[in-house]
Amino acid sequence: MFRSVLGWVLALVGATAAVLSPFRAWYDGRLGREYRIGDLFSGITESKAGLAGSLLLPFAFAALVALVGLLLRSRLTVALAGVVVLGFTIFWMVRVGQAQGSLTVNGEGTGLNVGVAYALAGGALLLLAAAAMLGRGHRRRHRVDGNGNRHRRREPVPGEEHEPVPEEEGHFPRYPPPHGRDDRGGRGGRDDRGGRDDRGEYGDRPGPSPYRP
Repeated sequence: MFRSVLGWVLALVGATAAVLSPFRAWYDGRLGREYRIGDLFSGITESKAGLAGSLLLPFAFAALVALVGLLLRSRLTVALAGVVVLGFTIFWMVRVGQAQGSLTVNGEGTGLNVGVAYALAGGALLLLAAAAMLGRGHRRRHRVDGNGNRHRRREPVPGEEHEPVPEEEGHFPRYPPPHGRDDRGGRGGRDDRGGRDDRGEYGDRPGPSPYRP
């Protein structure tokens, strides 16, 4: 329970930080939403982008994927959102470093700024949330046998497909003991009229012996 709540909190904080990061300064006072997605592949330019084609688009998509992962309790989906945020941020840093010649960090606001920190922290929190979440696995409960020992049994989550359990092999129908057989497994019982039953173990009467004259 604690891990589920922790995963939800980390994922929500990470998604919020990722969405807010393009509205903060990224490099040299330039906002993240002013960078075009196409510039990441063709090279950083001075032209400003609209909201639909800026870095806000992949980060908003990652936040939406994270919310879907939380609703589905899918750790892989939440982790995918974190990878998208970190991937675009690192890719942007590589492109800016190629355009500027180097990346600098200083207190004057002429280098990497708080927007990049928001994006990196948001992606890292999404990955931590995926690690802390409890996925849609199998719930285990304890059962107590006749001797009072506790055993853990596996119970499938509702909606999981159940495979039919094959019948045990090697078990054959048990037939009643043959007529004339007593409880101790011997012969020599009595028939229905109270007389001695001379039939054999399987109900047949002994025939004449071929060794008798």
